[in-house]
Amino acid sequence: MLRRMKQPSSADVPWAVFAVTVAAAFMVALDLSIVNVAFPSIERSFPDVSTAALSWVLAAYSVVFGALLLGAGRIADRSGRRRIFLLGLLVFTVGSLLCGIAPSAWLLIAGRVVQAIGAALLMPASLALLLTATAPAARAQAVAMWGGISALAVATGPSLGSVLIDAGGWRWAFFVNLPIALVAGVATRRVVDESVVGGPVPDLIGVAVISGAVAAVALAITQGGEWGWSSGRIVGLFVLTAVLTPIAVRRSTTHVAPAIDLELFRSRTVVLANAATLLYAIGFFGMLLANVLFLTTVWGYSTLAAGLAITPGPLLVAVLSRPSGRLAARVGYGPVLVAGGLTFAAGLLFYVQVVGLEAHYVTHWLPGALLVGLGVALSFPVLSAAAVAGLPQERFGMGGAVNQTARQIGAVLGVAVLIAIVGPPASLDEALSRFHRAWAFGAVAVLASAAVSAFHRRPSLVAALATGIVAGAPGLAPAEAAG
Repeated sequence: MLRRMKQPSSADVPWAVFAVTVAAAFMVALDLSIVNVAFPSIERSFPDVSTAALSWVLAAYSVVFGALLLGAGRIADRSGRRRIFLLGLLVFTVGSLLCGIAPSAWLLIAGRVVQAIGAALLMPASLALLLTATAPAARAQAVAMWGGISALAVATGPSLGSVLIDAGGWRWAFFVNLPIALVAGVATRRVVDESVVGGPVPDLIGVAVISGAVAAVALAITQGGEWGWSSGRIVGLFVLTAVLTPIAVRRSTTHVAPAIDLELFRSRTVVLANAATLLYAIGFFGMLLANVLFLTTVWGYSTLAAGLAITPGPLLVAVLSRPSGRLAARVGYGPVLVAGGLTFAAGLLFYVQVVGLEAHYVTHWLPGALLVGLGVALSFPVLSAAAVAGLPQERFGMGGAVNQTARQIGAVLGVAVLIAIVGPPASLDEALSRFHRAWAFGAVAVLASAAVSAFHRRPSLVAALATGIVAGAPGLAPAEAAG
């Protein structure tokens, strides 16, 4: 039976828990993009190390982070979200410190691996703690804001990174994490309660198999351009992925506490959200790197100027993330995600049609940046909310981890394709043409994400469950309710 209940209000969101979990998520998401800006400065600090070897400063983080997310989400659900969150915070802080003081490139890469391990522990636990502490009526709003802050962190990485690097060098791209982590750790002990699902020990062999499969495909995508797509190493990595994946699925169907809870994928909303996230991340992360490279190479902006030029879009994301969550709760995920994807793609296509060799920021760049920012605000946070919509409490950590894994694989794909498209151009005219193709590719990826999102069902039940409008239907399973 359906009956009207109050709409979610800001009082339903536990703001102390939100502040702690979102601070950690911001820190981790920031590191996904800030090091891209720091990379040229890192190269200058280690002139005896090849660019190919130094690229592992970026690749090691992506590969390890993506590989460990699913296992970490399962462990957090079973062993205690607060405990794993604090452990991840400690490991990430140690990794950041190692990166900041690294006297050699190899120790810097090792520090990035430690960072990635901490990040993988942090992110699923962060979202699960927030969802557990939030009233059901406000969960869609809280997750949308959490996702919006993560998007803001990724998008502001270039601008914040450029300011830090200009002021104190690339090491401050890592040192900036230390005070954030310290405050988050102290606050977590004070305001966040433990959340333990309990049950048997997770399938650690399955966790290792899944981690190996994700690591292999992420490494292949990351290094395909460098090693050659037909090389034995790349082919071997794809073969390893193909071998490990069915083993992981088989173990997940037979183990009492599987590494991947396949029940998640009975929810239509969860499946669509993760497919859309993968496609969306390809366009989003490719666009981030393309914009920085274009402004610094074709238009000749300094690192600081390029970072500041990118800032208006992320500011729009910060302002509109919360209203977009409320809108999605009211009208359903599909319409908001489609609108966001179309707006995002319009911004990228504006660049294709208008941006030229001469720098005209206000008329030729800013309108596209604002369209992209509006599109991101409507879609990035809502994808995070849709990925956990209708899941029971004991699956929050795993649901968030699956979504972040999809996002991370999309990010690796997007950056790899962007680098392949842009390549080393022979002239500015050729560079402009290649950036136009890169933006067009990003638009296609985002439009594909919007097309997938259009298949979200729109019965009132979906939005009603997200906002707490529905009550009195105890026989309805969460996966069925989510569509």
